[in-house]
Amino acid sequence: MAQPGLHGIARIHAAGDHGILVELDSAAAVLSLQQQLAAAPMAGQLDVVPAARTVLITTSIPGQTGRMAAHVRGLDLSTVPTTRSTLQIIDTVYDGADLDAVAEATGLSREAVIASHTGQVWTSAFLGFAPGFAYLTGENNSLDVPRRSSPRTSVPTGSVALAGGYSAIYPRSSPGGWQLIGHTAARLWDLDRESPALIRAGDTVRFRPVRDVAVRAVAPGSTTTDGP
Repeated sequence: MAQPGLHGIARIHAAGDHGILVELDSAAAVLSLQQQLAAAPMAGQLDVVPAARTVLITTSIPGQTGRMAAHVRGLDLSTVPTTRSTLQIIDTVYDGADLDAVAEATGLSREAVIASHTGQVWTSAFLGFAPGFAYLTGENNSLDVPRRSSPRTSVPTGSVALAGGYSAIYPRSSPGGWQLIGHTAARLWDLDRESPALIRAGDTVRFRPVRDVAVRAVAPGSTTTDGP
């Protein structure tokens, strides 16, 4: 089953008797496949689990993996389908310990780093690492910086960070090696909510700079937006 594909698909592998693992060549292709399968599920489709460059798809129908692979190969992943996604506006204090390091790595000033981070729409490609931790892809690569050479043993809850072309918010205190540029008081994971994760896969995010205590808000009069 492992063979080259088209339209963003690198290879497809069998994952047991009830699943396939699709390797893709970009985060955009991951998001496209995930959203197309959410909009039009295959027969017997159970779970679609995206990661940085892979999507695991499982089925309830034995012997269905070959048909699933053929279906996936027939999809055009060069564009992300238009869907309704929640727009989250995250108020952020830009006081991160690595802000100067990010500025140096990108050749931008501190102010330009903040302007670039707040001046684009970020899309949640997938969740991982910790509950509520969303990997956000931007509209350009101006803030593509590497992880820290020495990870921190404890990153504060609500830290806004950058690494490897992604931005993210730490939902709880944990070890981490991302570059910290600010913090927010937004609750990324709350079991008392109907949907515990504030930012779900496919949602869009705008970061709004504030000077003092940061709070999370939804855009006035517009809790959803067409397209990622």
